[in-house]
Amino acid sequence: MTKILIIGATGMTGKSLVAEALSNGFSVVANGRNKEKLNALKSEFSGIEVFNKDAFDLVKTDFEGIDVIIDAFATSPDQAYLQIDLAAHLIALLRNTTIRIGFILGAGSLYTDESKTQLTNDLIASDESTKPWRATPENQVYELEFLRHVKNVNWFGVSPGSNYIPGKKADNILVGNDVLLVNEQNVSVTTADTMAFKVIEEIKNNNHNQTRFTVANG
Repeated sequence: MTKILIIGATGMTGKSLVAEALSNGFSVVANGRNKEKLNALKSEFSGIEVFNKDAFDLVKTDFEGIDVIIDAFATSPDQAYLQIDLAAHLIALLRNTTIRIGFILGAGSLYTDESKTQLTNDLIASDESTKPWRATPENQVYELEFLRHVKNVNWFGVSPGSNYIPGKKADNILVGNDVLLVNEQNVSVTTADTMAFKVIEEIKNNNHNQTRFTVANG
């Protein structure tokens, strides 16, 4: 049985990942800093193991028996740099190991169209109204840039559409690589359950190694 460690398991993405992993017969270890939220998660999903520890305090021995790690860590825009710091910490622990790790990335690192001349983050940065939260997509761009230089860890990344929201899995799911996906209504949106479905599917099928792909609701 595949054993998966979900970092940030009590968040929007984390909860969807827990549910999807269990429905696929995975053994789930839910990691988080908030003991109360973890206990509530265990009450909701009785089949999981909870691991109350700050992700930055994780050490190699914490990964014994783990097959796959998913970094679904989220933080406030004023601490968005922690996305990169945690990725670097986890990569350092996993150098030259067989454990696979997936990172939930933002849409900022996706190109706006097939011409691949402008990133979504460039549009965000040019809009003054985005100033309160633009550090998050900006740092997720840097996170992917860092990962693209990592050659001795089996990693993959997944980016949502420009609107990433709670919600059920879409009946039609769009999949791409580096260009922002939009549906027939020209809307770019990914629900958390859609994201979770494709992440777990990736763990099962192993189609993207040391690369990023993107998913959106069709």
